[in-house]
Amino acid sequence: MRTISLEGKTLAVAAALVVASALTGVWLAHEIGDTVVAMLVTCLLILPVTLLVIRRFMKPVSRHLQALVDGVSSLRDGDFSVSLAVRRRDELGELVGVYNAVGEILRAERQNLYQRELLLDTVIQSSPQALVLTDEAGHVLYANTAARRRFCDGRRMEGLLFERVLDGVPRSLREAALSELDGLYTVEVEGSEPEILHVTRNEFRLNTRGHRLYQFKSLTRELTRQELATWKKVIRVISHELNNSLAPISSLAHSGRLAVQAQRSDLLGDIFETIEERSARLKQFLENYARFAKLPQPRHESIEWAAFLQRLQHSVPFRLDAAPPLEPVRFDRAQIEQVLINLIKNAHESGGPADEVALSVEAQPEAQFLIRILDRGPGMSETVLASALLPFYSTKPDGTGLGLTLCREIIEAHGGRVSLANRSGGGLEVRLWLPSAMPGAAVAR
Repeated sequence: MRTISLEGKTLAVAAALVVASALTGVWLAHEIGDTVVAMLVTCLLILPVTLLVIRRFMKPVSRHLQALVDGVSSLRDGDFSVSLAVRRRDELGELVGVYNAVGEILRAERQNLYQRELLLDTVIQSSPQALVLTDEAGHVLYANTAARRRFCDGRRMEGLLFERVLDGVPRSLREAALSELDGLYTVEVEGSEPEILHVTRNEFRLNTRGHRLYQFKSLTRELTRQELATWKKVIRVISHELNNSLAPISSLAHSGRLAVQAQRSDLLGDIFETIEERSARLKQFLENYARFAKLPQPRHESIEWAAFLQRLQHSVPFRLDAAPPLEPVRFDRAQIEQVLINLIKNAHESGGPADEVALSVEAQPEAQFLIRILDRGPGMSETVLASALLPFYSTKPDGTGLGLTLCREIIEAHGGRVSLANRSGGGLEVRLWLPSAMPGAAVAR
């Protein structure tokens, strides 16, 4: 609480000095008898006293102001631990009190922020998703435990160039990480089944500097769980369809036996026709599933890209974005043609302009080809993208959900990979990686 202001204290000191000067001058004038000389002597005596009093009066003020300057400098440097022990009942004491209150608030905020950061870091470190944060130059600023295990055998990655880190991982994982498109990527892991990753990249600016956050989410376990649930559903559907067909067939067979016993041969025609119709429908239903379950091994033959793509354009229209490679490739013509026709038809059915459906083939390093199928439809939501490769999953009312799954099975049987990603500006891009030749493949004759 303020008792007297700093201005009041200054005025009191000044008034005391003035009064002392006046009294001294009067006394000297009386003693000397000369007023002018008395005034000069008074000035000579009062001046050093005044300087001494002012210096003594301002010394604590200067010391406290310097302490405030040092304290504010500490706040500027991020050190909120400095408090000032100044006990004055004037404006300077109030200023010190406000400074201490601000420092206490900042200390509390920093502690809360530290606790929140600690909680966030604990959550991120325990997350199964691999998270990597890089700066504009591509150096790793942060990587959680899952990222260190996936990319660096558990070692720290901070400070390393992310592209250099990716030199030590499988080629498919490196391509997924360096691709500019978010989506699903099949990653081949030596000694185990291929892994499906959902890769996303987010760019943002922090302290006026660009940063990029990579997220790698493994969908293999989730897809396996969903596949198991899907197969259970398929078994129920097949059982239901079999019961719906076999029960009437059994009933019709019994009716036929009764008609024969009653010598009513006129009823047998309708009975046999109904049995035949039911059997044909059941056969067609089972063949749809058998075609997926009994995919034959690919029969590789040498294929010229130009002739193959020209023939493909006769079956389904698309725009060829670039001249095909001159180097031939070895694959099963019928199976790969089936894959591309299915994907191009999906592109046409996406709702985008027909002239935006395009295909391109590029020769890639390490003896492989990259096929791109592009459209300008609405793309896929994250939910649909995560389930697109599941068997029997379909967003079409009359879809079987076998198209993309069959494409994936065929491509992987050829030793290749599939990825789905939304394009910037709208649309979907499907990428197929195929080896130029598969070791040990059977050659068609």
